[in-house]
Formats: sequence, structure tokens, C-alpha cells
Amino acid sequence: MVLTSALRDYVTRMLQDISGMKVLILDSQTVSIVSVVFSQSELLQKEVFLVELVDSTSKESMSHLKAVYFLRPTSENIQHLRRQIANPRFGEYHLFFSNIMKDTQIHVLADSDEQEVVQQVQEFYGDFCAIDPYHFTLNFPLNHIYMLPAVVDPSSLQNFCDRIVDGITAVFLALKRRPVIRYQRTSDISKRIAQEASKVMYERETGLFDFRRTEISPLLLIVDRRDDPVTPLLNQWTYQAMVHELIGIQDNKVDLRNIGKAPKDQQEVVLSSEQDAFFKSNMYENFGDLGMNIKRMVDDFQQIAKSNQNIQTIEDMAKFVDNYPEYRKKHGNVSKHVTMVTELSKIAEERKLMLVSQTEQDLACNGGQVAAFEAVMNLLSNDSVSDVDRLRLVMLYALRYEKESPVQLMQLCNKLASRSAKYKSGLVQFLIKQAGVDKRTGDLYGNRDLLNIARNMARGIKGVENVYTQHQPLLFQTMESITKGRLRDVDYPFIGNHFQQGRPQDVVIFVVGGTTYEEARAVALQNASNSGTRFILGGSVVLNSKRFLKDLEEAQRIAKSNISAV
Repeated sequence: MVLTSALRDYVTRMLQDISGMKVLILDSQTVSIVSVVFSQSELLQKEVFLVELVDSTSKESMSHLKAVYFLRPTSENIQHLRRQIANPRFGEYHLFFSNIMKDTQIHVLADSDEQEVVQQVQEFYGDFCAIDPYHFTLNFPLNHIYMLPAVVDPSSLQNFCDRIVDGITAVFLALKRRPVIRYQRTSDISKRIAQEASKVMYERETGLFDFRRTEISPLLLIVDRRDDPVTPLLNQWTYQAMVHELIGIQDNKVDLRNIGKAPKDQQEVVLSSEQDAFFKSNMYENFGDLGMNIKRMVDDFQQIAKSNQNIQTIEDMAKFVDNYPEYRKKHGNVSKHVTMVTELSKIAEERKLMLVSQTEQDLACNGGQVAAFEAVMNLLSNDSVSDVDRLRLVMLYALRYEKESPVQLMQLCNKLASRSAKYKSGLVQFLIKQAGVDKRTGDLYGNRDLLNIARNMARGIKGVENVYTQHQPLLFQTMESITKGRLRDVDYPFIGNHFQQGRPQDVVIFVVGGTTYEEARAVALQNASNSGTRFILGGSVVLNSKRFLKDLEEAQRIAKSNISAV
């Protein structure tokens, strides 16, 4: 059972057993949770004629509608509910919560229901946003908190940890499993979340987690984004990851309103592997193959339309789709992807990303400090390279060569400051302090461990099919270590007196600080390889470089104003 189908099941069960016309009432988080697995037309089929937010101030009485609430069990939501049940607008109230409720909350609701309009109260553990079958996010707004020491803002840090523990708890309740828990030793926040999750599963709610035992328990591994700061800094060249990097994806939707020529019906498009067959088969393809696959679809239609227009470039495709409105109607799907690819190639051209990306990949994958220094210096001087790309290049250089060439790193930082007016001084150093070699557990550049060094040399000899996608996230090695039973206890200790014999069949890897679509792709490819272990990836947000840098800047700003904590 995968995450998207678990959530679809929950929503279906909420709606199908209640006959008649319904209003679905959600909160700011469950609205994302539902929208990624259910389209509006599917909700209509289930007789949902209205969707409202729980904090809406509407007073209009609609006693002919039955209200189905799906909310997180937060104290704010309970207060909204209390008021709404005391003065009911709807004929019936069916209350579903996305996580474990406190007894006191149930009492508060019972006391407010004087008119006895509440028909049922249930817990359906859908407290996570399943953007793909094996990838979930919690969309946590204040994601930078994980980079700050606990003393700076203890209550915000506690909220952050609580939300993650809630999300992880719900995932395992939805999967009907209780895992053994491991965490990254060098990360305080990973340890804290692992301990709190263990308390919920093995002490407070042990009855709920009393599932049929499997021979080998599933594994929950909690790691810190700062162990691999390279992946969120790189430009991406596979479809889903590239769209998120250059335009942005939120809850599987892409906002194209700021894009000059997006047709009226494509101001916001949905990119979902569950609802779009073309996207499903191309989401992990590199940009070149994707272009060819779209061209093949347009060619097929050309034959039907008996058009003999010569289509060679992405611009030709875009023109063709514009000239054939009936094509857009019939193949809205294809024209959406043509719009998207046109936009991606325009941005890549404007920002000279192929040039930039080649150096990025070299910094991430290949040694050679002297050549790397020259390449970054040249790009910093190139007027076509944008400020954000300059910053990322210096950061990637710093992460790789902080110990080897501190003098040249200073030269690059000075050059960056002189070229980029917006550069916040000290940000590169702040990244090193957060995620430098002394802070990391994994072998990020494959140069600590003899096996990895040999593997990298072999890869260098064989040559790489595509220089733009040669980088592999650290997560890839982590998954490999798990499937081979080589994940070291010293680096990733167990919580409690658990240990694991044999290889787990189900593994959830949670990245505190956020996942990337490049990592989600690595998970999907690993799962497709039938290694006997199924991986699920989750994180506090889904990052692109813009979001990662924003979190870094915010953490640096707060750390500066709390000098005592720096």
C-alpha cells in the first residue's frame, strides 16, 4: 500500500458512507492533503457541492447540507469547531481528524454539542501530504528552525518537532506498521525527533501501534538535510525536479500566471503522476529525452491533422499547438507539457544554465581544485550568469574545498560580494558552519571510504552518459547501505534497546529540513529495481535551491540577532 492510495482510501471512506449533498470543511493544511489525491471533479462525484475552510466567517444557514470536517486536531481547530457546533449551520456534522486526539478535546466537543448534531467523530491518519506514491511532505512554513540551536527559540523548535512527529506517526498508522527507529548521530534535532516519535509509538500510544508483527520490523531513519547540502543547491535536468527548480511546484500545482504566453486555461496546471499518464512516464526523464517524447506526441497529432508543418524546435511545437485550438482541447495534457518545456528551455537559455550546470556537476562529482577555482572565477565574471547562480557556485566550491583552499575561497567570496549587490555577507561561511565537513556523517563526496573512492574512479573511467545528471544524492548511498545491511550503528544509532537483524522490507527515510525531487527520483528508481526493500521518502518541505537559500538566510538573520547563540 502506498501513501497516495492510503490517503485516497481515507477521503473516500469519509465521503461515500454519508449520503446526500455535502459540504467538506478543511483547514489550511488538510486542504493540501486532500487536493493532491482528489480532484474537484472527483469530489463532485461524491456529492460534495461546497468546500470551505474551517476559519471562514460565513454565517449562512444551510441545513440541507451535511458537513464533513477533516481537520488536524489542533487547539485552534477545536475552538473553531466548538463555536460552530454550538450554533449549527448544517443539518449534520461528521467529524474526522487527521491524527490522534486528546481525551480533553473529545470532552470539549461533546460539551458543545447541545443540539446533538454531531453524528460521528473519527481519527483517519492522513496527516501528511502525499505528493507521489513514495514521497510525502509536511509543508512546514518555518522550515529554517532546524538550523538554529535549541536555546534561540525553544517554543518554535518544539512546534517544528511536534509537527514532524505527528506526520511520521500518521504515516506509520496509515501503513499499519510500527518501526524500529534510527537517527543520524551528528544531528541533535534528528535525535530529538527520533526519541519523541519512539515515545509515541512505544509508550503513549502503544495500543494503537499493536499491529500484527512482521518478522523484520520496518525501519524509520531520521536524517538531517545538512548532511547533504549539495543536492538542494544544484540545477536540475530531469522533468519534475527541473520544473520545481525553475518555476516551482506547490501541492503538485504549477503557477504559470507570471509567464508571458501561458494560455488562459493553463494559468495553473496540475502535475500529478496519479492523474497524468504522460507526466507519470516522463517525470524522471532528462530534458533531452523529454523534448523528444513530447515531439513524438505532437508528430502523432500532426498526422491526424494532416498538417505538414516542419517541427524541429521547441518553439515550432509551441507555435503548432497555438495554431490548432482543437488540438489543445483534445490534448490539453500535451499542450500543458509543451507550455512547460517551452518555459523551461527559455529560462535555461536566459540564465546560461548549461554552462553553469556543467561546473556545478564538476564541483559535486569530480575532484580538481585548481580547475574548479578557475571555472568558478570565470563564471563570477560572466555577465550572463545571474546572482543566485553565482552564489550557488561559490557555496558548492566552499562545501567541497573549505579545508583544501581557504585562501582561494576568500577570494571567491570577495569577488561574489563585489559582483552581487544583493549578497548577504557571511552567508557562505554560515553554510559551512551549518553543513561543513566537520558537521556531516555521510561520505558526501565519496572520498572518505575506500569502497566509495574505488567506485568513483570506476565511474570516471567508464565515462558518464550525461554530464548534467551525473550527480547522485547522498541518499542513494544511504539506501544502498540499508539494502546491503551496511548502515553503521555508530553513525546511525537505534533508539531504545532495538536492533535489526536482516534487511527491512519497508523503510521510511525522513529528512529534517526538507527533501528534493532529485532524491524522490532516486527513491522511485531504487523501488523499481526490486531490491526487496521498499523506500518511502518524507520531509518537512520540498526544497528547491531558492527555498534552501531562503531558509539559510532566515536562520542566519536570527542567529545574528541572537549573538549569544552563534
